[in-house]
Amino acid sequence: MWQAIRRWFDPRELRSVGTTPDYRFSLANERTFLAWLRTSLALVAGGLAAAQFLPPLSWAHLREVIAVALLLLGGTVAVRALDRWARTERAMRLGVELPPSRFPAVLALSVGVGALVLVAAVLAGAVGFRD
Repeated sequence: MWQAIRRWFDPRELRSVGTTPDYRFSLANERTFLAWLRTSLALVAGGLAAAQFLPPLSWAHLREVIAVALLLLGGTVAVRALDRWARTERAMRLGVELPPSRFPAVLALSVGVGALVLVAAVLAGAVGFRD
């Protein structure tokens, strides 16, 4: 694990393996990384917005649960984006298959389930189930 983390911060180590890929592929990998970072920032912003602007919800600190879940998911996406960028860059340099990832599916399902929880909270508030 520590070796993978070291690779994130040491560009010399990354460049020490394999051959330099076509720069267009490296730039595409970087753009994908930046898109994941934008997703991470949006989740963090959503978590902060939930913490600051949602009214107190009746179900066992639901507002705080939503905020913390979004913040943790945003942080996870940022770290996962960095790891994915490094592993993809390394695979391109070595000329091997790109590493598979289930993370996009996990993220999509997490956001979908979170949206359903928010819909339930909004509907519960609309029909007057507040304490």
